[in-house]
Amino acid sequence: MEEIPLSSLFRRALTTASKAFNLPTIEDETQELVRSALSDLQQCSTRIAKLSLFSPNEQLADIPTRDLVYLLVPYVLSEVQSRVRATEREDRIDLVKEVKRHLEAYIYYLEHYEIATEEDKELYGRPASSVADPTKRRELKIKQYKREKDIKARIEAVRKRTNQSATEPTSNVELIASVLPDPSHKSADSAEEHDSDTEEILREAILLLLRFIYAEAQTQLEKTNEELELLLNAPPLPPQQTPSDDPRVAKKRAEDDMWRLDAPLNKGGPDGKGPLLDPQGKPLRPFVLLGSNAADRARLQSQVFQADHRLPTMSIEEYLELEKQRGNIITGGGPASEQKLTTKEQLALDAEQDGTAFGEEKAEEKRQRDESWAQYTDTHPRGAGNTMNRG
Repeated sequence: MEEIPLSSLFRRALTTASKAFNLPTIEDETQELVRSALSDLQQCSTRIAKLSLFSPNEQLADIPTRDLVYLLVPYVLSEVQSRVRATEREDRIDLVKEVKRHLEAYIYYLEHYEIATEEDKELYGRPASSVADPTKRRELKIKQYKREKDIKARIEAVRKRTNQSATEPTSNVELIASVLPDPSHKSADSAEEHDSDTEEILREAILLLLRFIYAEAQTQLEKTNEELELLLNAPPLPPQQTPSDDPRVAKKRAEDDMWRLDAPLNKGGPDGKGPLLDPQGKPLRPFVLLGSNAADRARLQSQVFQADHRLPTMSIEEYLELEKQRGNIITGGGPASEQKLTTKEQLALDAEQDGTAFGEEKAEEKRQRDESWAQYTDTHPRGAGNTMNRG
């Protein structure tokens, strides 16, 4: 059977570990994924040692860019190892020691090849819990957080320059997988592998990622040491009592069973205490009405302790504007309306503008109106329509 490439093996381990991290640790399915990821990572570690990818005699410049990412194998091993389910304290102690060994191996690599800067060593070299002064401890944590945020922002900037996936990684494992070469694009990217600019950008991204994980590893190592100290100093568990064959114990157990009260009987209803309503719908006991979900309960709760009358839904100005749009408000009147000329007076005034076309038009309109009124008065004598209430 053809041996799987190291990059594909590492990518498969990271993919399996990412799936396991999104599931509860206690589940059997999660543990199956964890065992599969551990198997692949151990194969990666064995093949890295067999190929001698990293030597104490080498410097950082001697390590090819494609091999730098395999410095992260011990860190990923520690992350996956910490997800292994352990019920016994001795098993958990052995597990925590393995996690600590992997974290220390990763930190040693980065400090040996001088990937971690002096500023990184100064910030993360000592645990924050060892600082006695609370103010200084808080300042140290703030500096560590700002440092991690700055490095992560630079990693994202470099990833965008390399035109990698636009989806933002949600965990460190996915972030590590994003800088691995994709085996499915090997032939298409063959020209890029020899591009010096692409090589430099990828190397910068991996080095920044190694420094970012260095900070995470130091934090995890501090927590691991604290857990290991608690496990080692915890008092031993009390010995389990084996069932005794003493007849007096059996007699006492029988007496206890005889005098033990029975559990209350289920009387029906939603809570087993009986029905809430009688057949006629009358309440038999107090009960509380709740909504079917959280949204309904929040809506009902917001309606408690309100006014006992209907509250206004709009202001007076909004109401008047609405009535005006409906035509229910009569406009005009007042001193301004009293001083305003009537249509007859305005027409007579406009007709007096001699020598203009507008004046002549208004004069003709006034003449026609007067003529029409004269004809009306000729055919309708004054008082002709008054019947004096005679029907």
